[in-house]
Amino acid sequence: MLQTRWSREDDVPRLAEIRRMAWTHAYTGLIPAAALARLASEHGMGWWLERVEEGQSALVIELADTVQGYAWIGKQRGLKVNGDARGEIYELYLDPAAQGTGLGRKLFASARARLAEAGFTGVVVRSLAENESGCRFYRALGGQEVGCGMTRVDGQWLPEITFSWRWKAS
Repeated sequence: MLQTRWSREDDVPRLAEIRRMAWTHAYTGLIPAAALARLASEHGMGWWLERVEEGQSALVIELADTVQGYAWIGKQRGLKVNGDARGEIYELYLDPAAQGTGLGRKLFASARARLAEAGFTGVVVRSLAENESGCRFYRALGGQEVGCGMTRVDGQWLPEITFSWRWKAS
């Protein structure tokens, strides 16, 4: 059965594993290898357990009782787009084995729906500009490029693109 739901404490090992695998898959060649290995594991078990203790959770997509990916969502940080009350998808990662199956689209749609239910009138996502598969994914979902900037990753400045979607307030 396919479902999205909020993460639970028993999801922590799988969430840490997905983050590590997805980062390694997406950013190999974009971030120096030593830094990537450290950063890919930065949201390990301890990080996720701290989120659980703080009462926070991620939106997960589960297929056949196995978490396949997650989205970390909330209020938009930084750049404001047309003054709207927008949400942000801070992270959206799938197990690399699940990429290309449509699960990412379903997870994005669920994250967008949850943000709309919370009263947001749109959503933004940031992606490293050189992350071709990520940028292609957000463009295919109808994301409009509304900003370019730089983000600091392990002391190195990398270009990023901000994608945006709007919807009517309910």
